[in-house]
Amino acid sequence: MSENSEPRGFKPSTNPFRWGVLVGVWLSYFCFGLTMVTLAPLVTEISADLNLTHSQMGTVLAAWQSVYIFSAIPLGILLDRAGTRRAIMFAFAMIATSVALRANASGHASLFLAVAVFGLGGPLISVGAPKTISLWFEGKERGLAMGVYMTAPTLGSMVGLSLTNSLFMPMFDGNWRSVLMLYAVFIASVSLVWWLITAHKSCRAAESRQAKSPRQSQSGIFLRLIKIPAFRIVLTMAVGIFFINHAFNNWLPEILRSKDMNAVDAGYLATLPVALAVVSSLAIPRLATPKRRIPILFCLFTGLGLASLALQAPDGPVLIAALILQGLARGSAMTLCILVLLDIPNVGSERAGVAGGMFFSAAELGGVMGPVSIGVVSDMSSGFSSPLYMMTGVSVILLGLLIILRHQKTS
Repeated sequence: MSENSEPRGFKPSTNPFRWGVLVGVWLSYFCFGLTMVTLAPLVTEISADLNLTHSQMGTVLAAWQSVYIFSAIPLGILLDRAGTRRAIMFAFAMIATSVALRANASGHASLFLAVAVFGLGGPLISVGAPKTISLWFEGKERGLAMGVYMTAPTLGSMVGLSLTNSLFMPMFDGNWRSVLMLYAVFIASVSLVWWLITAHKSCRAAESRQAKSPRQSQSGIFLRLIKIPAFRIVLTMAVGIFFINHAFNNWLPEILRSKDMNAVDAGYLATLPVALAVVSSLAIPRLATPKRRIPILFCLFTGLGLASLALQAPDGPVLIAALILQGLARGSAMTLCILVLLDIPNVGSERAGVAGGMFFSAAELGGVMGPVSIGVVSDMSSGFSSPLYMMTGVSVILLGLLIILRHQKTS
């Protein structure tokens, strides 16, 4: 039997090594989440060092999403053809390179380009993770596995937000460039763990099975999917979810610092919603059976709107309640949205690469608009009150789309 041949009776969803694959996916998404927030705790220091305004920093924070929008679909097609092992390894290389280039930025243009490189790696993890899970897990285990790996970007963000100013900046005497280089080395090291996990014979057998499956026209799949009304609604919802998520991922520490908090306290407090998002990611997807998904999403979107309003509070219990509510809502909204996407007839794991690429390409329109809008509107209004009202408005739009989706599924 050759190295890549499939053992008799091999089935990924019952193979014990599926949990090892889940560990590898978790690690890749941890690095993804860490990279997303590497600049957020350092906005003040980097802006002062490179002489950037809030509007300029907003464009920097949205640079990788701008690339992501155009790269997600072709990279999703590449992932379907090349396999997840090589595709995610390439993603690691791009992410580590992006963080290293950020550490060597000399101005707005070089920092923008450094962050933009992340847009060539991020989509392969965003699309590769659900595709990998759909191949290795079935039934209730699929929801559990997706909930588990979705804790990874949350925990990665939590590490970046909480430790950057409290541990690593003092360790390197306030040198933000050294902190970013440390993150780049860490990500490069983790990529080797992914390569070793996926070198296992079970992974090679699963890759062989995938390679033998009939090829379909990628453009044909794209056209068939985009014609499905429910699919289009889910893509539009993804835009709103990412608008809110990326806005808060990048600006929450600065919003808290605007309430006269110091950098360390703001960093710690910004990890509260991130920590609760971990709990949400583990608990809610397991409860969200197909019949419950839309009602649960309705509650999550309502929570996002209320949290944005409550973040107007200067301090105290209301502010803490807003952060708690935001974390619980943000933690599983995207996971449930992806599960709804995979539940749509004619999608499934065999089309997960193209469908996922379309999902994340659409979603990152919101990922770009969120950070940029926060920066521009805060400059125009000299504060963060108007941007927070804007977040509430987006939540209301998401509720409207969900009502339309439910009518579409029941009609």
